[in-house]
Amino acid sequence: MADALRLSIEKLIYGGDGLAHADGDTVFVPYVLPGEEVRANAKSRKKKLVWAELLEVTSPAKERGKAKCAHFQKCGGCHYQHIPSEEQLRLKKEILRETLSRLGGITWDSTIVEHSAVSYGYRNRAQWAVRGGMPRALGYFLPESSIIVPIDECPVLSPRLARTFAQLQDMARSSTLPAGIQEIEAFADSADEKIALNVAFEKFSKPATELAATFREALPEIESLLLLDQKKNRFELTGPGYLTHEAGGFKYRVSHLSFFQVNRFLIEDLLKTVTADAHGELALDLYSGVGFFTLPLAKTFRKVVSVDANLAATRDLYVNAEMVGVTIVSHNEHAEEFLKKTEERPDFVILDPPRAGLGAEAAGKLAELGAKEIVYLSCDPSTLARDLAVLMSSPRKPKEIIGPSVRYEIAEMHLFDLFPQTFHIETLVRLRRAP
Repeated sequence: MADALRLSIEKLIYGGDGLAHADGDTVFVPYVLPGEEVRANAKSRKKKLVWAELLEVTSPAKERGKAKCAHFQKCGGCHYQHIPSEEQLRLKKEILRETLSRLGGITWDSTIVEHSAVSYGYRNRAQWAVRGGMPRALGYFLPESSIIVPIDECPVLSPRLARTFAQLQDMARSSTLPAGIQEIEAFADSADEKIALNVAFEKFSKPATELAATFREALPEIESLLLLDQKKNRFELTGPGYLTHEAGGFKYRVSHLSFFQVNRFLIEDLLKTVTADAHGELALDLYSGVGFFTLPLAKTFRKVVSVDANLAATRDLYVNAEMVGVTIVSHNEHAEEFLKKTEERPDFVILDPPRAGLGAEAAGKLAELGAKEIVYLSCDPSTLARDLAVLMSSPRKPKEIIGPSVRYEIAEMHLFDLFPQTFHIETLVRLRRAP
């Protein structure tokens, strides 16, 4: 067996790892801090890149703290519990600046406005995998693995979700959880009182009515329950099919298969920051979901056009708009396809894409719309860097993009710490059309 690597950690990079060098190789190791001396074992190699597992911190950084969760470094869900919250934010801002510069050629030396809140108990949605065999148990998948790690607690869950998890875990370990379940997803409402459950079975072990009764007896806080028989591709719903969230004076219906922001403490701050001083004739909301930003924009713009490929979310948006009493022009399609053909000329654009981002071609199409202001909400700084390079006509813009003729400048940059204890970075960039 090879000797353990002795490493000096130089910096943290996006993805949760620390970066070091040894014998001409670049080494990535998790659960470390800049300046620390550590011992690690190589797990995998690709040319001169080595991914290692942490064995020991021989010289800890002064910032290192004690993790709150007993499962830290085992379940893989959290990456930064050994780092105090203030230091997590500082490091995330460093990583964001470096990523934008390295991948997009974008230098931002001005302030990155921090938005943070309580760093535990914040998640209103979670997914748990079910481990078969005896004893049965709920847990999380190891990263990039099919191995399920059973857990007893998860401190990032809201109180309601934490109690729901504990009740489900008791059912699993006492063999009262119905057989054949592969995954359970739970979602709490804004009051953290009611929950919706999505339960995926390999196949139903009993009639759906009996399965639903079992869950509702054990979990009286269930508002809506969706069961899936994957073998027959069959859904069974009991309850209204949605939960209601409130934010910024608006009510949102969120169905079982719709997306909603998961940090219950920062939802209102995010809403207000995105829509601050936004007004005009036409607003365009790309990846609009259930209308989180669409509804407030409809109060300050004469017309709002929303685009989302998720049919469940689009249906929710129509209902939400009707409850508020506003009219929305909605397109149930991929934003990239919409941008190829639209003739809209918006004053304001908000986009909140998935991790893959908008894409270089679609970013070029967006720039050609010529909006005065674009607010880009990103959950991945690497794809954000690529898209901003196009919108800002950076020297790093992809070679296949010839234009665009309209160029943007960064007016503001915000970091929303929507996922404390993890490496994830949520960035809000406000772009204004360059003169």
